Amino acid sequence: MLSEKLKNYHLILASGSPRRQHFFKDLGLDFEIRLKPVKENYPDRLTHFEISDYLAQLKSLPFKKELQSNDILITSDTIVWNDNKALGKPSSKEDAFQMLQSMSNKTHEVITSVCFTTTSYQKTVNAITEVTFKMLTIEEINYYIDTYKPFDKAGAYGIQEWIGNIGITSIKGSYFNVVGLPTHLVYKTLNSMV
Repeated sequence: MLSEKLKNYHLILASGSPRRQHFFKDLGLDFEIRLKPVKENYPDRLTHFEISDYLAQLKSLPFKKELQSNDILITSDTIVWNDNKALGKPSSKEDAFQMLQSMSNKTHEVITSVCFTTTSYQKTVNAITEVTFKMLTIEEINYYIDTYKPFDKAGAYGIQEWIGNIGITSIKGSYFNVVGLPTHLVYKTLNSMV
């Protein structure tokens, strides 16, 4: 299996997300968590998956000089694409409310890009999932924000939380991508690299 193929490699996951770390454990992979702060700014000309691709690659830059020949660095970024604009993590309760209200009774896309970097190679892949919310009431939105405090999540929600249980009417694509990592793509890409 994949863990056997990777036994001569050292995987570095550059993510503080407990969800992404959990997925790597679920894939049966040995990995080290290594974190470096990065300002997540991107050029205005970028749209859609270009934004998450760019940010996933940007997150790899602080590590470039320290990578060893057997290292595979994995960085990723998730955005919500709604009404032709990117929704990142909310900066306040008001911001979270606006985001959730803007997605109410509509379909949006969740895009996660994953960048694989070695000393000689870089590959970026992405997954796009369509998610449809029912009409969310003001009370439901406020209850969710007050109870779950989704300020670390793109688009101000976690599909695996209460809002997903009561609000999502359909999903087209990878569920795990919406949680934060397209695990099928990570598995496929790592298999193709070794």
